[in-house]
Amino acid sequence: MALTSHDIDRIANLARLELSTPESERMLTQLNGFFGIVEKMQAVDTSGVQPLAHPVATIQDVVLRLRDDVVSECNNREANMQNAPAADKGMFLVPKVIE
Repeated sequence: MALTSHDIDRIANLARLELSTPESERMLTQLNGFFGIVEKMQAVDTSGVQPLAHPVATIQDVVLRLRDDVVSECNNREANMQNAPAADKGMFLVPKVIE
């Protein structure tokens, strides 16, 4: 998938960027290079390859150091709700912004 200069102009417009002509040409070259790499990666047959939990797992066993999921603080709902400008049934009330 090769991009054109028109595509770069459209992307820059959507991103609210003002690119000069040299910057636009450089961006075109870089993005097309990136998409070229992606196409090469997609061409590789990965059937039968097991996914890794961590990249280091290819060279050594990785043990994820995850802590136990335990409650570490008590319920301070009443204290937390004291600063709320408006609350109802333990929940913050906020103005409606989407109609």
